[in-house]
Parts: sequence; structure tokens; C-alpha cells
Amino acid sequence: MRYLTKIFFSLLLGLLLIGCSSDEDNTATEIVPVNYKYLALGDSYTYGQSVCETCRFPEQLKDGLEQFLNAEDSFNIKLIAQTGWTTTNLKTAIGNENLPNTYDLVTLLIGVNNQYQGKPFSLYEQEFPELVNIAITKAGGDKNKLIVVSIPDYAYTPFGQGSIAISEGVYQYNAFAKNYCETNNITFVNITDITRLGLLQPELVASDGLHPSTIAYAEFVERILPEAKMKLGL
Repeated sequence: MRYLTKIFFSLLLGLLLIGCSSDEDNTATEIVPVNYKYLALGDSYTYGQSVCETCRFPEQLKDGLEQFLNAEDSFNIKLIAQTGWTTTNLKTAIGNENLPNTYDLVTLLIGVNNQYQGKPFSLYEQEFPELVNIAITKAGGDKNKLIVVSIPDYAYTPFGQGSIAISEGVYQYNAFAKNYCETNNITFVNITDITRLGLLQPELVASDGLHPSTIAYAEFVERILPEAKMKLGL
């Protein structure tokens, strides 16, 4: 009798252990889909003037990041960018949108039209930090979700014709943005040197002779992607 009792309790214990193991396995394999939200802020360089919609750098960045997502996850872009926009235009456009403060990633590339249109540099000194703070707010107040991208140097295009004045102007804007970001521990990705090869490598310039090409944007993304992956925890 004592022998049969031991067998009974052994079988009962085994069934209990199997049940617990099964529950743990089900919990471990359960995958919750994640909807990543990306806000891309800027001007023609974010809008992708003279390239296809899927060729601009935010779309190429999305493609690169999707390789690291689970099949159930999704990645959505909200683009607020237009050709010709200055910092003032971008601020107004963001203000006109009813945006949530829940973006997982934000990129900001702005300032070339301030330079091109001859706006006072003091305007950029005032509005660039304001835009950075707005971007951080849209990222739920987390500055670690923001990537600021440097301004391309359009002097090195058929339009710019190697103008030293243009290049020096762009440098001034980039130097301010970089210094501001470094001072405030905000990620700053430099892509300007890529665009300075535009006259030597015409394939880096779009068909309009002014803006970056799909190939150039792909090179931008090579530098932005590792930072974006880290910020999304991928």
C-alpha cells in the first residue's frame, strides 16, 4: 500500500510540474506587437525634393530599422517637412498639427533655408533651440529619442558651383547646431562631408542639380541607423 501511495504522489507531482512548465512556456513565447512611431521634421532635405517618396532618408531609415523588428511590429512615419521651409515655417507647421507627445524617434534637419534666404543668423540661434525643445516634447520629454542631422553643403552641387560663401554659411549653421547639441547631450549626426563630394561624385546629387540623390540619402542613413537602433532598443 505504501509503495502504491508513493507512486501516486510521484505521478501527481510530475503532472503539476508539467503544468507549470507549460504555463511558463506559453508566457515566454507570447509576443506583444509594438507600433513604433517616428516623427521626421525638416525642409527639402527631409521631404526628399527631386527623389521618390520612398527614396528620401526617413523612408530609407524606416526600411533599415524594419529589418530588426519582429514580424508583428510596425513602424510608422509622420513627416512634417517641405521644400523652402525655414525654422519659422517649421515651427508654424508643427503648431498647426495636433501631434501626440508619444513618438519613439524624432529627427530634425533644419536651417539651410535660413541661410539661403539671408535670414539673420540670430533667428536661427533663437529658433533652433526652440525646435529642439519642441522635438523633445513630441518624444515624450526624452531627449535621448532625438537625432539632429547636420545641414548638407549645397555649395558642392552644380547649383552651388563650389561657392566658398555658401560653404562658409552652411558651416556657421552646422557649427552652432553641433555645439548646442553637444552642450545639451543631444545626438548630432554629421552628414555634411558626404555632400561635399557632390562635384566629384555627381551620383550624389539629384537630377535638379541641387538636392541629395537617393544614393546620398542612403549614405546618410548608414550613419543615422546605428543611432536610431540604439534609441529604439533594437
